[in-house]
Amino acid sequence: MEQQAILAIGIFLITYAMIISEKIHRTVVAMIGGILMVIFGIVDQETAIHHVDFNTLGLLTGMMIIVSITAETGLFKYIAIWSAKKAKGDPLRILVALGMITAVASALLDNVTTVLLMVPVTFSITRQLRVSPMPYLITEILASNIGGTATLIGDPPNIMIGSAVKELSFMSFINNLAAISFFILIVTMAILTAWYRKQLKTSEELKAGIMDLDETDEIKDKGLLKKCLFVLAFTIGGFFIHQIVHVESATVALAGAFLLLLLSGEHYLEDALAKVEWTTIFFFIGLFVLVSGLVETGVISKLAAQAIDLTGGDLTATAMLILWMSAIASAFVDNIPFVATMIPMIQEMGNMGLPNLEPLWWSLALGACLGGNGTLIGASANVIVAGLAAKEGHHISFLRFLWIAFPLMILSIVIASVYVYLRYLM
Repeated sequence: MEQQAILAIGIFLITYAMIISEKIHRTVVAMIGGILMVIFGIVDQETAIHHVDFNTLGLLTGMMIIVSITAETGLFKYIAIWSAKKAKGDPLRILVALGMITAVASALLDNVTTVLLMVPVTFSITRQLRVSPMPYLITEILASNIGGTATLIGDPPNIMIGSAVKELSFMSFINNLAAISFFILIVTMAILTAWYRKQLKTSEELKAGIMDLDETDEIKDKGLLKKCLFVLAFTIGGFFIHQIVHVESATVALAGAFLLLLLSGEHYLEDALAKVEWTTIFFFIGLFVLVSGLVETGVISKLAAQAIDLTGGDLTATAMLILWMSAIASAFVDNIPFVATMIPMIQEMGNMGLPNLEPLWWSLALGACLGGNGTLIGASANVIVAGLAAKEGHHISFLRFLWIAFPLMILSIVIASVYVYLRYLM
């Protein structure tokens, strides 16, 4: 058994190091790591498949299909131009408007999808105003991760926690995380507007150019738009009641996706399936199998026992340890593999007699989602924005982002610590 555990740790650490180095695509690395766990007999294929969380995968796939079809209607461009006009073409007000839209959309869709839709629109608005897109892109990264913290479907770590812990419904996430996320968003936006106030200036003629745009020109297909809005309302409504009707969130998302494909006609089918981020889906599959090797060899339970020894089984100390460890780790490694490792560890703490796990789950969610704001590689949304910016000839450097984002991330975790203590641990 010991030999298998050492082998599992070895494969896990090498895979993790390769993911961080970004020399080879993370999906390829994660899948090879998972396959090695099976080849070396650390887990058999049956057990490996049993550890893959199909609820997470189904939820992500369903939402990606719904959003890819909705994007075809031009709805997201419409919202961005409408808000830029409401801000009277003022660059600083537009920064706030786009940040807020990104946060709300990230809570309802998911943050990766949201930034894919928002960034192209942001470039067209900043080109019109002749201002640097950098403040807008950095604001959207931060807002997407903060907004994504608020709901079960907003950020991949929350999707994974919600899938692993059946008691935590869509409503539980809103009740426990939405208010604190909104408060952190307001604080962050206030600091960013003060920080960028001097940089974001433009002429009256260029503001008038924004006011002359007609947002209704962006709506490409009104019939399809109605169908998309109906299905989005149906799906989000389904998330609210999924626990009452005993249906998993993945089933709700996939039902919405295939209802929309049924209504919109099969010519959208291949295009929608092509736009699903299969690289992300396979990255998850590889990770789940990789972590199953640590679970099956007892490595995770040993780590859980050590964490409980370290905090003396004290709930407050354990919650704070998880919150800060998740935040710092998620800033420097992608929060998805980190959360995949932490979930079985917290479950193991419950098996060892830690009575109330709820504060630990919310600490993990807050730490992993908000911690993703710490660096440019902290969350999937950050990496995607940096990639889209590079295509437009704007390089977001690792250090420049760190200089602004890391202090804001630490501030958000300080606020989250006070919240967790006052709400769950007093």
